[in-house]
Amino acid sequence: MKALPFILFFGIFFSVYGLLNYYIFIRGWQAMPLDSPLRTAYLVLFLVLALAFIGGRFLERVWLSPISETLVWLGSFWLAAMLYFLLGILLLDLLRLADHFLPFFPAFITDDYEQTKEITAIALVVAVVIVLTIGHLNALVPVTRSIALTIPKKVDGIRRLRIAAASDIHLGTVIGRGRFDRIVEQINSLDPDIILLPGDIVDEDLAPVIKENLGDRLRALRSRFGTFAVTGNHEYIGGVEEAVAYLREHGVIVLRDEAHALPIGVTLVGREDRSVVQMARGTRKSVKDLLAGIDMTRPVILMDHQPFHLEEAERCGVDLQLSGHTHHGQLWPLNYITGAIYEVSKGYKKKGNTHILVSGGVGSWGPPVRTGNRPEILDLVLTFG
Repeated sequence: MKALPFILFFGIFFSVYGLLNYYIFIRGWQAMPLDSPLRTAYLVLFLVLALAFIGGRFLERVWLSPISETLVWLGSFWLAAMLYFLLGILLLDLLRLADHFLPFFPAFITDDYEQTKEITAIALVVAVVIVLTIGHLNALVPVTRSIALTIPKKVDGIRRLRIAAASDIHLGTVIGRGRFDRIVEQINSLDPDIILLPGDIVDEDLAPVIKENLGDRLRALRSRFGTFAVTGNHEYIGGVEEAVAYLREHGVIVLRDEAHALPIGVTLVGREDRSVVQMARGTRKSVKDLLAGIDMTRPVILMDHQPFHLEEAERCGVDLQLSGHTHHGQLWPLNYITGAIYEVSKGYKKKGNTHILVSGGVGSWGPPVRTGNRPEILDLVLTFG
């Protein structure tokens, strides 16, 4: 990653992160009585939670330890808590503003305003804890989403190809051995012909992956034709060359702007993530260049982590494009934002003769919480004509 994009990205991130935390903190501070003995504890706890994720991520790069793991876990949950505290406080502030111009609060609220603030703050904390608990339990249990598609092209020796696709696993401190074991078992239970991992297999830093020997579990993935992957933005954030080398050492075939022909006549095409341009000042091939020399009378499957410019695959005659990246927002109501950004934020769309599939992912980034959708593994059956 070059210095300028790195500095720009994190400069904006830290500024926004700091402002949002200040807004949440100051509203909580104002809800407490001036003589409350809990104010000091609140200040200390808030600082720990707000700094935990950033501190834990930096610490695990230089000293991977139970302390760094604890900080990452605390900070990860805090990221989700931030969103719901922010939404709750914004709603309350909008109601207060409306009541200022057009009073509608009942007397039991306005007569003892200090007590009302305390009760409201407690109720908001309880509500956020409940949402995070339900969202965490939801994130732990991926669903298997079955999809059947027909591609009117010939292959050799078989009529159907079963694909297990798992995008956005985010292996690392939060998604470690236990959770990945269950994902591997769920994939293997499908008895797939081929396994596809469309990016963000590794979360960021590779050290927790190595420490828990998660590569051993990658080797446990079983299919007829092997496990194939492409790079995602998180491989670039953590160090793409190291991540790719680790995946390849443990049985994953990583396609970086290259194609791989299966014995049955199906061609897999793996596109380098667009982060190569944004973070490494490199280049990546266009879909047209990637398909040069490929027999388009046979089925072509394209993996491209970020689902931008889907018309390229359609225009070039790709039969199926698999993407991930979006998490479909992961936390409600962020799914409305990803829905506005991407032509397909999650699910299926057919463009011309091209099937587009965007997975919401099986893992999670940051918070081990999903409130907008279920984590998923795709069980895709292709029937050839």
